[in-house]
Amino acid sequence: MSVEPGWYVDPADPDTRRYWDGEGWIGAPIPVDATPPEGPPPAEPPAAPAPTSPAAPVPAPAAAPGGGQPYPGQPYPWQSPQGPGQAQGPGQDLPPGWPPGGGPPAGWPPGGWPGRPPEPRPHGLPLAGFGARLVARLIDFAIVFALNAVVNGWFVWRLVDEVTPYWREVFRRAMAGDSSTDGLPQPSEQAGGLQVVILLIATALWLAYEVPTMASGGQTFGKRLVGVKVLPMKADEPLGFGRALRRWNTLGLPTLLWYCCGLGLLLQLVDALSPLFDHPLRQALHDKRAQTVVVQLPRGSRTTPEDRTPDDRTDPSGDTP
Repeated sequence: MSVEPGWYVDPADPDTRRYWDGEGWIGAPIPVDATPPEGPPPAEPPAAPAPTSPAAPVPAPAAAPGGGQPYPGQPYPWQSPQGPGQAQGPGQDLPPGWPPGGGPPAGWPPGGWPGRPPEPRPHGLPLAGFGARLVARLIDFAIVFALNAVVNGWFVWRLVDEVTPYWREVFRRAMAGDSSTDGLPQPSEQAGGLQVVILLIATALWLAYEVPTMASGGQTFGKRLVGVKVLPMKADEPLGFGRALRRWNTLGLPTLLWYCCGLGLLLQLVDALSPLFDHPLRQALHDKRAQTVVVQLPRGSRTTPEDRTPDDRTDPSGDTP
């Protein structure tokens, strides 16, 4: 996945931010709590090479207390004097930069991180856990079910009335050991139409409940109670109707396929479980389509950085995605 240019936390030094131009890091780092400038950093004038004596020994990089990595800003042992991206020893060319959400930073040894990768914090907020997302979704389902009981109740009652004689006779014959199907009372032609109407109304109610609230604030009632919120991956702004609709379509439209032997329910189950197998952003299939992430809001807070005014906004956006 390509990542848009912007200011991100430097994984080699979490106390600083650097500018990612889409292919590699450029410019000097800034403190992580400083407000980054708009756009890339200004170009740095080329520094004149310092004169060196041929006989002067090359100092070894300083090591951090306890051994291992050098202090932030100093070269790693496997980096060549020519700069990051050139591995010493084996002679391998490392990637020119670290794509946020991808591999390790330039200059880190092949084979992965020297330790556990940093946890992504989109927009400076931790990702929501699967349990919190599940509880929020169950609350929303309960609300949509209550709406269906009011709006769809009469149609459901008519459908049950149509199919009850058939299933009552099937059950009676099964209890009597009779497996024949001759003479079973068949539902009228209205039964099929009632099923379609019920599913259309249920889908429309779900759309009307979820999409407008997600478009304006990124939260349904269930998400607000649990304290989670849906945010775009690359922008500090509301989802908007188009993105909220794309996100809902992937999960909500398969409701119309419940009529096809439960196919729609199977698709929705796969979508609901997909965050358990997605790393590192824990995106469901509907999140991937809409390019969104679900974050956990701070305890006792129902606002995110983009909801605050410039005066009380302390954490700049664009943290490690």
